[in-house]
Amino acid sequence: MKQMLPLRSIGKSDLMITPIGLGCWQFSKQKNMAGKFWPDMGDDLIQQMVKISLEGGINWFDTAEVYGNGASEKALAASLRDIGKKPGEIIVATKWWPMFRTASNILKTIDQRIEALAPYPIDLYQVHQPWGFSNEKAEMEAMARLVKEKKIRYVGVSNFSASKMRSAWEALQKHGIHLVSNQVRYSLLDRKIESNGILQTAKELGITIIAYSPLAQGLVTGKFHDNPELLKNIGMRKYSSSFKQAGLEKSRPLVKTVQELAIKYGVTPSQIALNWLINFHGETVVAIPGATKESHAKENAGAMTFSLSAEDLSLLDTKSSGFR
Repeated sequence: MKQMLPLRSIGKSDLMITPIGLGCWQFSKQKNMAGKFWPDMGDDLIQQMVKISLEGGINWFDTAEVYGNGASEKALAASLRDIGKKPGEIIVATKWWPMFRTASNILKTIDQRIEALAPYPIDLYQVHQPWGFSNEKAEMEAMARLVKEKKIRYVGVSNFSASKMRSAWEALQKHGIHLVSNQVRYSLLDRKIESNGILQTAKELGITIIAYSPLAQGLVTGKFHDNPELLKNIGMRKYSSSFKQAGLEKSRPLVKTVQELAIKYGVTPSQIALNWLINFHGETVVAIPGATKESHAKENAGAMTFSLSAEDLSLLDTKSSGFR
């Protein structure tokens, strides 16, 4: 087996994770609006994605309440149980959905989250986004209570701006608790966190960035540039400017570089893109690509078996600078 990149901690915690985890939104079984973003994956296929990820060395999984109203959490736990993983052998992250709710709902619904993921503990509990009926300080007070009651181990946020992230961090610090992560959209084709203060603030406070959509929904691999016929079957993505002709032309030079480096390293374009994400900022950024095919799961894990040279990290930085 190839040498793996070493484990790293999530923020200032003792959770030691692989630089790449598996995003589990696609396990939603089309159970609610969020779940309808993906085709319905059967239990056997879900278990296969989890198994291949584990075999590739991945040791953590990110899911959420809103992914099929608990369907993803239950499917993940069932797969881990069937594979024979014991509690404590892997790390599970999930998220509370704030829309139309107040912070008190965090306390009211935690037992549902614990039950959905049983017997696996909630290692990281995240506020899914900043738009709810309570502010981040009230939400962090509720999260701090869950940590003290040992219902969760660590606290994270998702889609939080630099100022809201700092505010959440300050609220937890009053309890002697660290905010360990902020899960945000980040890829070679979307580098906004480098210019809006999120990445800088995360580095300052010792918070890990968990990058979702790390492959820009497949765009960074070049498959849509090389085969425009695929654009006919991309669902909701067709409304994104990135997938329109002008967007494809803008990203083409970067994609060409990614593909050339894939040949140079004997890996796939997605592995080049993921490797850049998890190495360019030291240990600050980890990534959670999803997987709906065996090849995806293998590629995700394989992205941790090599390291781009400093020269090539810099080349990709330059080529993608227009997406900051």
